[in-house]
Amino acid sequence: MLRAGNQQGKTHAGGMEMAMHLTGRYPEWWGGRRFEHAIEAWAACDTGETTRDNPQRVLMGPVGSWGTGAIPEGAIVDAKRGRGVADLLDTVLVNHASGGISRLGFKRYDQGREAWQGPAKHAIWCDEEPPAGIYGEALARLTATRGIIYTTFTPLKGMSEIVERLMHDSDGVTTADVNMTIEDAEHIPEAERARIIAAFPAHEREARARGVPILGSGRVFPFPEESLSVAPFAVPAHWALLGAMDFGWDHPFAAVKLAWDRDADCVYVTAAYRVREQTPVVHAAALKPWGALLKWAWPHDGLAHDKGSGDTLAAQYRAQGLKMLRAHATHGDGGFGLEAGIMAMLDRMKSGRLKVFAHLSDWFEEFRLYHRKDGLIVKERDDLISATRIGLMMLRHAASPDDARHAPATADGDYDPLAGAPMGGRFGGTREEVGWDPLR
Repeated sequence: MLRAGNQQGKTHAGGMEMAMHLTGRYPEWWGGRRFEHAIEAWAACDTGETTRDNPQRVLMGPVGSWGTGAIPEGAIVDAKRGRGVADLLDTVLVNHASGGISRLGFKRYDQGREAWQGPAKHAIWCDEEPPAGIYGEALARLTATRGIIYTTFTPLKGMSEIVERLMHDSDGVTTADVNMTIEDAEHIPEAERARIIAAFPAHEREARARGVPILGSGRVFPFPEESLSVAPFAVPAHWALLGAMDFGWDHPFAAVKLAWDRDADCVYVTAAYRVREQTPVVHAAALKPWGALLKWAWPHDGLAHDKGSGDTLAAQYRAQGLKMLRAHATHGDGGFGLEAGIMAMLDRMKSGRLKVFAHLSDWFEEFRLYHRKDGLIVKERDDLISATRIGLMMLRHAASPDDARHAPATADGDYDPLAGAPMGGRFGGTREEVGWDPLR
């Protein structure tokens, strides 16, 4: 699935891929599926008119100028016109590099599900989002051939059944969700992008400019990402730092690094990490370069015990050398409710006190899609957002190197650098005698 905004080149990209499969002519850099034989394929759109004006035009060229599109003129063997819609083609025969002849049929969604039943196909391209029933029939045509299907569209229907299915099942190998934004459309001059975005209705801007499914009132963070995004910079040495993680296996493990400008009370997300189905050893190795002195906040499910070793999740990461905080993340009052954490994030976003380095594309992808359904937050594709929320809950434990050097000795190690006194501890004795650890 390629999700993109309007006029950013998604249909052109879809047409170029189909032309490669039909002709068997692949560039050296192509790392996707290759067909070494002639194929049977379909290209489709909503109606006969949109099929003619979009996938057919990109593949064949304008009406009367066949061979000026993605399929080279010399590769076209025959083009047979359809019925019912002026200038709509029914079938195109294309020479394949193997010596065979590929067959491309043009389909449309308004034909109904029954029209999509038939013989097996090797490749199917849906330009614009198909109805769920038609998508199911298209998948059935690929079973015998182990073929491929791909879609190119702007998700104006919101988190539909198709969008949810493709995004949830995306593993980057058998299924991929590729998101293209207006910032990736280099053929649009940079100076024009702001004007284009402003011209769209406010509730459609994220979808039409960045391929974000329209979430309407269900979106948790109803802010343009420009209000959060900042160019990366060198973090001043006196700012307080904190790492935060959200555990996961089937859904990804995620971690963020926060930098806190205490004078302005502004928090910056400066680094992000998200990987699924890996062990604490792998995750810890990836996170250690973020800073040997960095303290780590973690959620309450870190107290769950591993069935094999009997150790808690938090203990496993501590054993790998990460400076895990002594207790799981809580708000200042001791609770750890989700809604309270979301409200704190919203408050910081509204007041401009939460910023994110612009290159953290995975973080912004989650930010765009974080939404509610029936009033409840949908806990999917929210791993980096959750890690950020956990970090903000424990921001009182963020510390700079200067904090560690000048912290007083306490019995429990819960030094609050802003209060200037230990939290619940007592003075007396050397740091070694009371067991004070500035990193815990």
